Amino acid sequence: MRVHYKTFGCKTNQYDTERMRQLIEAGGNVRSSSLESADLCVINTCTVTNQADAGARRYIRRAGRRNPKARVVVAGCSAALRGEEYRGMEEVDGVVEGHDPGEVLAAASRAWGEARDLVQLGSLARPDRTHVEGIAAAVLRRRAGATRGWLKVQDGCDRKCAFCATRLARGRSRSRDPGRIVAEARALARNHPELVVTGVHIGHYGRDLEPRGTLTALVRRLLDEVPGTRFRLGSIEATEIDDGMIDLLASSGGRLAPHLHMPLQSGADPVLRKMRRWHTREHYRRRAHQIAEAVSPVGLGADIITGFPGETADDHARTRDLVEELPFTYLHVFPFSPRDGTVAAGLPDPVPERTSKERGRELRELAANKAAIYARARGGAEVEVVMEGTGGTALTGDYLRVTVAGPRRPDPAVLHRGRLSADGARVRVDEASHAMLN
Repeated sequence: MRVHYKTFGCKTNQYDTERMRQLIEAGGNVRSSSLESADLCVINTCTVTNQADAGARRYIRRAGRRNPKARVVVAGCSAALRGEEYRGMEEVDGVVEGHDPGEVLAAASRAWGEARDLVQLGSLARPDRTHVEGIAAAVLRRRAGATRGWLKVQDGCDRKCAFCATRLARGRSRSRDPGRIVAEARALARNHPELVVTGVHIGHYGRDLEPRGTLTALVRRLLDEVPGTRFRLGSIEATEIDDGMIDLLASSGGRLAPHLHMPLQSGADPVLRKMRRWHTREHYRRRAHQIAEAVSPVGLGADIITGFPGETADDHARTRDLVEELPFTYLHVFPFSPRDGTVAAGLPDPVPERTSKERGRELRELAANKAAIYARARGGAEVEVVMEGTGGTALTGDYLRVTVAGPRRPDPAVLHRGRLSADGARVRVDEASHAMLN
């Protein structure tokens, strides 16, 4: 069977799609890069915004037009909250309300009935989670054309932010066993020079384990037991970055990429309280400065929501002032999107859409200017980069995307050392100085 995969949303979703692919392909099925030539299309959805839901529906309809003979299975966060809506779409043959790879395989098997290549995996149609984990670990291999691997360490979230539907779709926080994580990292490291530590709320890693663990302890173990690979933290709350993690960022020699994405959402305390966030403006501000003072250079990013119900012009100005003050190197800015089932969906004082978009445009322009200044300041520095496939671009530890020039095409499966040009936009790689993976 030729299977096409489409993923919407975050790195955690991308990891989950990989697990689905591994289990489906364990029986000899193959990946199809083309939707038109696929027998089966697996769509992993996201529900972080209304636009994410709409994007999944558009893609499903497109799949039906371009390849009406293909079976379509829909899974993921949006499917968990809107299962009946997807079941009502004529193009959809199966819905999995979540991300379980065994359930996706079962749905694919039902969609194809007596299709031979899926029936040979019939005994795995509804395996227990331990069995799925073992199968997936046994067939870990490089994603097609990818040099950065996703290492999922936990799922779910115990926080109750007023605007977040992902928590509703993913459930409570659940940490993976550290030994299994290390084993998976070793397998991934054979083909990926960089591994991204990801999850829905990685700052809570280990709180539900016995004995209790921490993300810092896990990362320290990964650095010790998986040599030759660069690790990068996925999105993590500023208040959950402890002093030990800052020390690892500062002292690992780039093994832990000097880059943090710390969701801010707003720089105004009245809005943060309505959002049910657990940090204040000052808590975030203080931690960001501590990190920048201890780790240099450091890529620093954040998420910000504009137009949250009740956000005033003064609240927006407070957010803008904080963005100007802090050493951000990029921002992800989203207009508020009410999600069914969340507290924020019922809040009064909505902000006009036009106002929300204008505030977002202002913040994005500010962020773009700060990013350009940071890139120029990095000009001339010696850096290690990970190639992004064979497309001629690479990623530095501090999350600068650069164009690569050199005497030969760099091998995408290794870390490369080079020097940024004066404008910080290009890196020249000396092929003889790359760092081979163990």
